[in-house]
Amino acid sequence: MCIVRAQDEFPTVGEVLEPFTMPHIVEGWMRGSHYGPLMPCRVGDAYPGRFDGPPQVIALGFQIAEGQLIGPREMFDDPGFDEARHLCNVTADHLRRHGLFEPHRLPMEEMEYTTLPEVMKKLADRWQPVNGHAVSGEAVETLPASVAL
Repeated sequence: MCIVRAQDEFPTVGEVLEPFTMPHIVEGWMRGSHYGPLMPCRVGDAYPGRFDGPPQVIALGFQIAEGQLIGPREMFDDPGFDEARHLCNVTADHLRRHGLFEPHRLPMEEMEYTTLPEVMKKLADRWQPVNGHAVSGEAVETLPASVAL
């Protein structure tokens, strides 16, 4: 959750929302193990049903007038964000089509919510270089011997 104050000596509401017109690639898709485009959503549309994503953000606006808190207003319930949502879906399709590995999946050293690092350690003695590619840091970037071409 983030609370942002706008207007007066602060950025305008439009300046605060403008960065969400481009779907930035963030960590957080599929329980945090994949990259995905951050989609600005209406509250009623914020259901991460596609492979637990893509990562979504909602924005509620409030105003203080004569000592009263007025709102909320759904800030992304605006056709001005339709193109961002479309581009987010196109970008999500592009990333997902790369398959189970990077660039869609986080690098091995970033994986938190999966048993994949444990599986990789159990298979460590079966890894062999493929086309001169070897182990890089903690991550194994080659195929197991049983899968090697």
